[in-house]
Amino acid sequence: MIRHIVLIRFNPDMTEARIAAIFDELHLIEGRLDGLLNITSGRSESPEKIERGYLHGFVADFVDWAALQAYQDHPMHKAVGAQLVANAVGGLDGILVFDLPVGPSV
Repeated sequence: MIRHIVLIRFNPDMTEARIAAIFDELHLIEGRLDGLLNITSGRSESPEKIERGYLHGFVADFVDWAALQAYQDHPMHKAVGAQLVANAVGGLDGILVFDLPVGPSV
């Protein structure tokens, strides 16, 4: 399995409602793409408080690298990705992506 982790530093003028709406759009791809297991999104609730401004994010789990690539190529992902970049501090500089193989070798 591949765990796709995305952390976002949203612009200060972004409301929680607007951020939730973007995440709602992201979740619309669930059930429409083979190999996408699930998506979890939201605001950090870390008691450590060391998010360094990356207060929102999501995790998407995929069966393998090919499924992650299909997601990255999907028009719905590209549309949500454009919204994330447009509303992140410094555009793409306000987004971190980390892809982690989980479990047996994939």
